[in-house]
Amino acid sequence: MVLSPSVGTSAATRLAFRQGISAPCRGATVPRLASSSLTHDSVALARRLSARGISSKTSASAVTAAAAPASSVAACSRSLATVASSNTGSKPPTAVLLMNMGGPSTLNEVGDFLSRLFHDRELIQLPFQSRLAPLIAARRTPKIKDQYAKIGGGSPILRWTRTQGDAMATMLDELHPATAPHKAYIAFRYARPLTEEALDEMAKDGVTRAVAFTQYPQYSCSTTGSNLNELYREIQRRRKEGRPEADIRWSVIDRWPTHEGLVEAFTQRLRDTLETYPAEIRQTVPIMFSAHSLPMQIVSGRGDPYPAEVAATVAAVMARLGWSNPYRVTWQSQVGPSAWLGPQTSDTVKGWAKQGHKHAVAVPIAFTQDHIETLYELDIELVEEAEEHGMQLKRVESLNDHPLFLRALADIAAAHLQSVEGTKATSETSSVAVHPFAQGNCSTQMGLRCPGCTNAVCGEQKAFFKSGGAPLDAAA
Repeated sequence: MVLSPSVGTSAATRLAFRQGISAPCRGATVPRLASSSLTHDSVALARRLSARGISSKTSASAVTAAAAPASSVAACSRSLATVASSNTGSKPPTAVLLMNMGGPSTLNEVGDFLSRLFHDRELIQLPFQSRLAPLIAARRTPKIKDQYAKIGGGSPILRWTRTQGDAMATMLDELHPATAPHKAYIAFRYARPLTEEALDEMAKDGVTRAVAFTQYPQYSCSTTGSNLNELYREIQRRRKEGRPEADIRWSVIDRWPTHEGLVEAFTQRLRDTLETYPAEIRQTVPIMFSAHSLPMQIVSGRGDPYPAEVAATVAAVMARLGWSNPYRVTWQSQVGPSAWLGPQTSDTVKGWAKQGHKHAVAVPIAFTQDHIETLYELDIELVEEAEEHGMQLKRVESLNDHPLFLRALADIAAAHLQSVEGTKATSETSSVAVHPFAQGNCSTQMGLRCPGCTNAVCGEQKAFFKSGGAPLDAAA
């Protein structure tokens, strides 16, 4: 999410990226699922990825390595907006557009990132916004640059999204050959590659079929909704100009909070952390499932579904754990004096410390990649706060390149394409986990606007994607 102290207000961040793109780990083993239809194919596909030089699990040394320098990122041979596909040939790829808010990859991008954020009235409404936004961004830039400098000089979210997209596209070619080849593109809301850059790349590739795939499992108007609104506006702009890419046929994966692979990946990450505690206290350690907070005006006033979908993910993870530990859903990154979703993650630490708890585990339940909010807010700020109150806090590792999570992305896309295209499962796709929100061009839930929504673009966007990208008069 975006209205974060780590993005636009306060904080300073983690020492170095604990990730980056690692060298392939050919000897990596794939975690075993206790009971899941994903098990067999996850292992087989992960092994094939490893054989092709795509890492299914980073090595231990790579996890703690510093990020690659910005110059190496700039020198990357493929487009900023795309992930390389293993497929070549004359047939244009089926595009899978990975949407996220993004983050500045270098310190020089911080100012532009903040300017775009503060200009966006769908997220932040200010009086005289066109004048105030650049002033606020300019004032914040030095402080935020310092924060990003402390996590290696930029956000790792682009590198992780590339890693995830590359693995997803490779598996998707096997899971759903009817729409192969597949190619992952990246569209960030506030950082490069922006939506227009992704569409430019898709136009160059001759794409005629695309899936907009939100990288936020739980839907919110302030994240997935904002990305889709921006994509819709850009498509309409190109349609007015008569550009061919404006006629791409679209469908949307707009939420996936309880997908089996997502839940199992979170569960395994959490179980790995819990097993670092002595057996005699392991099941007494309280768990904080931390997600980015939202103003109550958005939740109660507008009716945003985000809190309910976060709770659904948490309940699914705890059920998989057998409800072994006490837990709470907590909310981080509150900004300003107005009422936000609570309890705040930091306040939870203080409260538990006063009650005598000596240990706690934090799970970034709404984030699928490491970025400034995990690397600083949880890894540094919250850890230090816990220590000041006599507690030891451990943060569960982000999903990043967990093999089951990579398979989940491919499963979700395959189930969605089967739903939209009406294709039948083959021997390779027969065990693709059913995605409950694979309901055609978008989920049934996406078609319902928030009760308090007053943004006309939301209604137009939903009608557009529900129709598969038809002109507005046809969608009506």
